[in-house]
Amino acid sequence: MGSELVPRAAALLIEAALGRSPVAALIGARQCGKTTLARQFVAAGSPNYFDLEDPLSLARLDEPMTALGPLSGLVVIDEVQRRPDLFGVLRVLADREGTPARFLVLGSAGPELLRQSAESLAGRIEYTELSGLQVAELGAERMETLWQRGGFPRSLLADSDADSLIWRKSYLQTFVERDLPQFGAGLAAPTIHRMMLMLAHYHGQIVNLRALATTLSISETTVRRYLDLMEHLFLIRQLRPWHENLRKRQVKRTKLYFRDSGLFHHLIGVGTMDELLTDPRLGASWEGFVLEKTLAEARPDQAYFWATHAGAELDLLLFAKGRRIGVEIKRVDAPRRTPSMTAALRDLSLDVLCVIYPGDLRYRIGDQITAVPAAEPFSAEAALGTGR
Repeated sequence: MGSELVPRAAALLIEAALGRSPVAALIGARQCGKTTLARQFVAAGSPNYFDLEDPLSLARLDEPMTALGPLSGLVVIDEVQRRPDLFGVLRVLADREGTPARFLVLGSAGPELLRQSAESLAGRIEYTELSGLQVAELGAERMETLWQRGGFPRSLLADSDADSLIWRKSYLQTFVERDLPQFGAGLAAPTIHRMMLMLAHYHGQIVNLRALATTLSISETTVRRYLDLMEHLFLIRQLRPWHENLRKRQVKRTKLYFRDSGLFHHLIGVGTMDELLTDPRLGASWEGFVLEKTLAEARPDQAYFWATHAGAELDLLLFAKGRRIGVEIKRVDAPRRTPSMTAALRDLSLDVLCVIYPGDLRYRIGDQITAVPAAEPFSAEAALGTGR
């Protein structure tokens, strides 16, 4: 099982991006499968493949224009964040008449940390984010294992739960000791480990920056900087609140989620499904898992949460196709309409509200509200179709 190759849905997105733009960027967390996917387009060992963690590739790019200029067809540059100076070279090459080469660059950092690409390649680059393995790629029968172990291929496909846990522990250690320092993180490793353990207790909740700063004996500004850095490196998601012009006090602080359920489970000391099902954070874990699945599949234009101080809330407010889609995530056998759902429909002018739950039957809860099985692929088109 550990050597299983799972076809990735993002391959079609990459092909489309390369058809539209001279440079396509495939971004996502380290070890999420970017390199494996890229090698479906250009084989390792090809003169058109550069891995910037390989000393040979680095040596070939000592003179980047000389190395890249003669190449034609598709050229892959892996771990491009290690050589941000290459973006200026790619701009020159992308503007050549006839575009003899197209470039697929892979990065383990978001566009915010690759500002050189946004500045140098404006109008020439298209970003595609690759998440961990998804239910639609694996089959619904493996959704429980995916939830427990997370979507990193080496964690999910490990031969045992123990092997999976060891991999996740090593991943987080490398994240703290190598990935964060690469982007200027200066806090000591033990302090960052403590911060991540504390963040795990905020999973699915509003973050209290002051409490974090006080406990860690650092400033709120430092806490905020590290949260932003962890988000840009795809470890966490800071879900921003949406505000309507209402005569109600609305929540204005950010919610936090660990993007990979397996890493979250490691941080809270959960190693097996039996342990997860008896853990008091079961509901928060399920919410985070389904939230990431929904965002990966729907690929909305924008995503927020919404809440009022009176208790009304909505787990996800998605803007897609010029419409508003509400999403509630419930770990119950049969979701029913609640006053909070009614408030969200009215106050946010939702086109439709989908309640995602663990069952296997899609059914109408009420006007504009539909219960949707978590194992089903989620798309804006399908969601909007349920609301008519």
